[in-house]
Amino acid sequence: MRTGFPDFRLGNVLATSFTGTLSERHGNAVERIPVPQRLVDWLAVNGLAVDSCTTAQLDLARELRESIHAAATAAALQDALPADAVRVINDCSVQGRAAAVLTPEGKRRWRLGSASSVEDALSVIAADAISIIAGERDGKLALCASPTCRAAFFDTSRSRTRKWCDMNTCGNRQKKARFHANQRTSARSAE
Repeated sequence: MRTGFPDFRLGNVLATSFTGTLSERHGNAVERIPVPQRLVDWLAVNGLAVDSCTTAQLDLARELRESIHAAATAAALQDALPADAVRVINDCSVQGRAAAVLTPEGKRRWRLGSASSVEDALSVIAADAISIIAGERDGKLALCASPTCRAAFFDTSRSRTRKWCDMNTCGNRQKKARFHANQRTSARSAE
């Protein structure tokens, strides 16, 4: 990872992990792909390595990210999907030339049409978003309970009652806040 940038928040679902490149949307927003090279880094970490990225491609990636976030949020709330978000996701999905390939270990890997094609990588992310928003995968879309985060995430827990996009960040922060509030209440009661 490059120093001077916030760490990536990686998840098990490509599309919602991608929306996590902008976190704390309702607080002090943290942009995790502020420059084109950071998008290259994120794509590589997620098995979609590209050689380079232009500013225009970064802008397209951010537009896709926000469209996935808007559509996933609407789906989690069982609202109508925003037409503009659906258009961007669909456009990105059909623009790429990525192909799924089977590895000797029996895993799926993506082969991009061109080593420098960010659009191919974005088409994979868009296709993943389509599969979760359309309800094709076992799980459900939910929104993080953190009032400063509210990220859409894909809940695959057995009970489908997960509250946090990431227990190590949002969940831990909320538990710490609750603990400190209880400590203050106990200290006032003891006085």
